[in-house]
Amino acid sequence: MKKCIRWFLCGLGLLVATGVQADGFTLSSPDIEGQITNQQVFAGFGCEGDNLSPKLDWKNAPEGTKSFAITMYDPDAPTGSGFWHWVVFDIPATVQSFASNAGSVEAAIIPKGSIQSTTDFGVAGYGGPCPPEGAGSHQYIFTIHALKVESLGLKADATPAMVGFYMSSNTLGKASIVGYYGR
Repeated sequence: MKKCIRWFLCGLGLLVATGVQADGFTLSSPDIEGQITNQQVFAGFGCEGDNLSPKLDWKNAPEGTKSFAITMYDPDAPTGSGFWHWVVFDIPATVQSFASNAGSVEAAIIPKGSIQSTTDFGVAGYGGPCPPEGAGSHQYIFTIHALKVESLGLKADATPAMVGFYMSSNTLGKASIVGYYGR
């Protein structure tokens, strides 16, 4: 019995130590305060937004971070698997923010070396919220992933699932914010 208790306490200590490693890693945006505005909403599929990715700021990345990845995901999409609205990876570890509209492939303002890959819209770059009419409010989860590698070794045509596969085995920590939008 004492041996079981010792193992439990050791395991608990490891869990606490692992959780503390990314403690303080945060993501914030002055553009998203609960509700997503028309600036971030998609322009198409019946939506009439500006399709501007929000300004994002992050700080206190875990020790050993060599690059970052950013994702925007809608788990409420009526697809059976959610919907990936934005996938960016190989962001240099020295970067701590993205300007508004960094998700525009045409504007080309993401940091050098960063790759915006294919989304579930079938193209690279940011694609804002556009849930089906009458579907209620959807969650849009913006996540910054601190990675232990400088590069995932993928190209811009990588699918969100492939990027997710490589991210999951290389993530040191992550932080998220959630915005809501419905029509």
